[in-house]
Amino acid sequence: MPSFSRPTLGDARQEWWRRALRLVLVGGAAVGLGGLCAWLGLLGPVLLVGLVGGIAVSAIVFDAPRLGFWATLVVAIVGLGVKRYVPIPMGLAVDVLLALTWIGLVVPVAGRLDWHKANRPVVWGALLWMGYVTFQLLNPEAASRLAWAYAMRGVGLHFALVVPLVLLLLDRRRDLDWFLTIWFVLSILGTLNGLRQKFIGLDPFEWQWLRSGAAVQHILFGKLRIFSFFSDAGQFGAAQGHVAVVAGIMTIGRDLSWRRRLFYGLVALCGVIGLFISGTRGAMAVPFFGGVTYLVLSKNWRAILLGVAAAAVVYGFFMYTWIGSGVYQIQRFRMALRNGSDTPSMQVRLRNQARLARYMKADPVRYAIGGGIGSVGSWGRRFSPGTWLAQFPPDSWYVRLWAETGTVGLGLYLGLWVLLMGYGAVLVWRVEDPQLRQALIGLHAGIMGILVASYGNQVLGQLPTGILVYASLAYLSMAPRLAGDPPSPQSEEDAPTPSSITSA
Repeated sequence: MPSFSRPTLGDARQEWWRRALRLVLVGGAAVGLGGLCAWLGLLGPVLLVGLVGGIAVSAIVFDAPRLGFWATLVVAIVGLGVKRYVPIPMGLAVDVLLALTWIGLVVPVAGRLDWHKANRPVVWGALLWMGYVTFQLLNPEAASRLAWAYAMRGVGLHFALVVPLVLLLLDRRRDLDWFLTIWFVLSILGTLNGLRQKFIGLDPFEWQWLRSGAAVQHILFGKLRIFSFFSDAGQFGAAQGHVAVVAGIMTIGRDLSWRRRLFYGLVALCGVIGLFISGTRGAMAVPFFGGVTYLVLSKNWRAILLGVAAAAVVYGFFMYTWIGSGVYQIQRFRMALRNGSDTPSMQVRLRNQARLARYMKADPVRYAIGGGIGSVGSWGRRFSPGTWLAQFPPDSWYVRLWAETGTVGLGLYLGLWVLLMGYGAVLVWRVEDPQLRQALIGLHAGIMGILVASYGNQVLGQLPTGILVYASLAYLSMAPRLAGDPPSPQSEEDAPTPSSITSA
């Protein structure tokens, strides 16, 4: 006989909040629609469609916060490519989706949310770094406070928002499976789109993007560096190297169904192809140091010996043979490996770093806390043109942090990552489930590869790599909780179902 239970006070309060949020959205839209159309004329209906779409997305995210994070992940990966066709600020869209997801998570169940889930060293580390980033508002060396508002998102805000959000909202094995599946599928599409650019050609919108200034970095000696739907070729190469590491490590895991092993192997292969066609030499650090990390974490002598042998074969191929020299991408990687720091681009970087060191040491305050977040590179040229730092090409993520946050900021940042990665390694070693352990080792190795590659490029502070790294770090920190959660059916054989995304 079916049983019926009366709604609790908490359920009633949660439903009241949801209805109130919907009422505010619909009411606000109704009030503004007439005035918007009357004021803007023909542009009004266009904005109206966007507004209605935004309201619909907000209502869906409030009702199912998990969908909010998955939408954030999709927009972070493909959004910058979509921006070439539709002039929408996709970086801001990621921030809005994260904010809506937080609201949808916290407001309806604020009194019943288990905040202890977020009581992890990684969260305190992220908040400590965000605190230092906020302190930069008081930096007397900063030439623009508005630049801080734009640049701090990639420097600290995404770190502080994504890590606790994943810990609170996406803390089950099923969520980890969904995170990996969405990431892997979009990475395959990224490589396919890159192959389309290479063998079929660019479309008019992509050519227009190159003509607007991107051709300087993407057409070298008459050869196109493939960028797919990422922000640039450097980000594309690093992102594909990242996914190749994670999927490759999962491919050789134990107790996998043949479907899963085939899928992971395909993802890893696509990642390697994407890395090579991008022509990004610095991205080679991702699979190399990711592989070294895997060998250390696996504590498997057979795997270590096989890894060393594979590394020796690859090294010999590039160093002592001329096989494939007719292929531009192979020759580019080969010359980078053979010449090392003697390449012209590396010499320019080293000279720039020496210039920056002299500039920083000329002022004790600047040397300690930097020139202010948003003072270097494109943000600097936009908000504080004519300043020394605005004209400085940082290249490296860590060089940029040094210039903007000083010796104190860079030391704090690197120290936090050393502690968090060491803590993550300890947690991974304690996991006994072979499939979960392999997935977490893959995530850890991928992060390590990105951390090293960020020395040569500003990889970590850009989309989508930042979001992927911070979510991966959150899953490492919840390893004990995941180990106690039974694996979802789709991790064995089945694909995820739509209901599994939204169910609480």
